[in-house]
Amino acid sequence: MGMLEGIKVVDLTSVVFGPYATQILADLGADVIKVEGPGIGDAFRWSAAPAATPGMAPGFMALNRGKRSIALDLKAEADNAVMQDLLREADVFVVNVRGKALERLGLDYASVKALRPDIIYVHCVGFGQDGPYADLQAYDDVIQTASGTATLLPRVDGNPRPRYLPSLIADKVAGLHAAYGAMGALFHRQRTGEGQLVEVPMFEVFASFMMLEHLGGQTFDPPNAPVGYARQVDPYRQPFPASDGAVSIVMYTHDAWDRVFTVLEDPEFIKQERFNVPGGRAAHQDELYQHIAELTPNFTVAELVSRCHAVQLPAQAVRDLGEVIHDEHLNAVGFFRRREHPSEGAYFEQAQPVRFSAGIPAQVAMPPRLDEQGAEIRGQLKKG
Repeated sequence: MGMLEGIKVVDLTSVVFGPYATQILADLGADVIKVEGPGIGDAFRWSAAPAATPGMAPGFMALNRGKRSIALDLKAEADNAVMQDLLREADVFVVNVRGKALERLGLDYASVKALRPDIIYVHCVGFGQDGPYADLQAYDDVIQTASGTATLLPRVDGNPRPRYLPSLIADKVAGLHAAYGAMGALFHRQRTGEGQLVEVPMFEVFASFMMLEHLGGQTFDPPNAPVGYARQVDPYRQPFPASDGAVSIVMYTHDAWDRVFTVLEDPEFIKQERFNVPGGRAAHQDELYQHIAELTPNFTVAELVSRCHAVQLPAQAVRDLGEVIHDEHLNAVGFFRRREHPSEGAYFEQAQPVRFSAGIPAQVAMPPRLDEQGAEIRGQLKKG
């Protein structure tokens, strides 16, 4: 049994933010019913080429295992009634539709609470609903720009053009917050019997995530330094070149600098006086990184990694994105699992990365085709 066995989740979300949250709940054993619009369904179904069936893109496959799909036209009276029947039986409702549209559909918190008084209503929104941006649309790109994230790479490489980090990072971080928000509210209900509205605003979530370290000197009033965590935006703190590739080596403690220059066969360099006064190594960090980059090409990647590990220095080879699926550690722990989908054929699934000694389901249902379980779900409903 999963830890959320017996918890029923109605999932009216699409793309990444909400589906990532509800997949986590499904991984832990919840029964997640994915409500999609008829015809197209979740837009992320169409984000890349499928293996066989239109609407089964790899990104959708990665975010929607363990769910059952039903297609409903919520503007149609009959289908809206089905949705209300689903909500009467639900423990959790996760939704990323904006507030005014929810009111028109009769799916705002007050209306849903009237159907199920102890419902956990998780509203995945772009911006907090009590602020001036409340009604604005939000996608990962918008949140990266609004949070200042698009100005991080220019700080590192000197190219002034703002750029996105090439990941749906704001969506995924927000999804994690929605998942723990739902579970925290479920625990509260277990103790008190009370349901509640849980608002998860992507902008605030991601601003918090990024500004924990990057608020920098603005933490204090008045500020005592620029924004940005200096170590992260240092242009010289990058993977180091080797004779046959590149490697990451991390020197995070005072003595680690001594060890790395010993490994690189230049132990005298770090003994210079300016590096051995209080704060000297931090003050001359750029110089240290640059000299390391001059020494590392004398070695292969394998030599550097082996030498660093021998003296307890964190180090890893720079790996191409396409090579990660072959990583020996990830495969040894069963992270990538090859499964046979009934319509899409063989595919690789990424295991739930958090391990619980009490156990979670070893495998959950495969990602559904649009409305694949629609008839089954309708047949199980108790009519309001």
